[in-house]
Amino acid sequence: MISVNRYDRQILLPQIGPAGQAALAASRAVVVGCGALGCVLAEQLVRAGVGHLKIVDRDIVETTNLQRQTLFDESDARRGLPKAVAAANRLRSVNGEVNIEPIVSDLHAGNAEAILGSALILDGTDNAETRYLLNDIAVKNHIPWIYGACVGVEGRMMAVRPGRTPCLRCIYPTPPAAGTVPTCDTTGVLGAVAAAVASMQAVAAIQLLIGAEPPAQLVSMDLWRGRLHGTPLDGPRGDCPCCGERRFEFLDRPVREPAALCGRNAVQVQPARQSEPVDLDLLAAKLRGVGQVELTPYLLRCRLEALAELRLTLFADGRMIVHGTSDIDRARSIYARYVGI
Repeated sequence: MISVNRYDRQILLPQIGPAGQAALAASRAVVVGCGALGCVLAEQLVRAGVGHLKIVDRDIVETTNLQRQTLFDESDARRGLPKAVAAANRLRSVNGEVNIEPIVSDLHAGNAEAILGSALILDGTDNAETRYLLNDIAVKNHIPWIYGACVGVEGRMMAVRPGRTPCLRCIYPTPPAAGTVPTCDTTGVLGAVAAAVASMQAVAAIQLLIGAEPPAQLVSMDLWRGRLHGTPLDGPRGDCPCCGERRFEFLDRPVREPAALCGRNAVQVQPARQSEPVDLDLLAAKLRGVGQVELTPYLLRCRLEALAELRLTLFADGRMIVHGTSDIDRARSIYARYVGI
């Protein structure tokens, strides 16, 4: 049941009204990535009364997140809570009428379609590979999605409606080569810029969820200089490899290889094959013989006695972050030796 007292200022808007609010209450959305963009997106949609919100994130809260990731506080960072869980805890206290589902997982080609389902997809990610994967899934399954990105004092945003507007690959046919574009870890980001980009994404999301149409444009902004520009977009490109030729190259890729995490002296390793969640209790018992173990309902941490410079964080989806090295081969070896799945 819709609480009119909660939403009455929103229902007063002629663009929404009672019918629009009812549509929001019946809607489903998924925020992929709960960093600076995802926090603002998730909070605004929960406060607006979206019926079901899924939050997908692979990471844990760290102190360096607090400057811009508005759903977290110092206690979340001290406890090292998974971002999806910390965000859900906070948002449930904001609006108990919304069904909030945290997913602590790395979204990749092997699990993305199952996790995303048919809900509206909202981009809160921080890397090109995942964005192009979201684009593939959205176009393949005719699901709208909303692209957003920010770094430094600049940002971009675009609503994609497959079959009606250009997709991401119509605008940017190939992702940038690794190391060729600035990232938040190397360049920094102003929190207010992330909030501005995410707010525009949230407006577009509300429009789509109530049956309205966001403007077909790519919005670019430089908030330090006070510049905001919308580039009008035509329809999909016939020669687009994704929506024109129906080639879903990022979705068809195998599960990603181990990867060094930018600016963190850590490597993330995926299991070679994984169908069932890892039994963290069983693994904790195994690792207590070789190191100091901390077990939470969401993850396991281990500091190895034989390799004191390394710290392991293992999640229930089988993914492990090896802290203390950027050597991919070494991280892969550590994974095989101590986890072996």
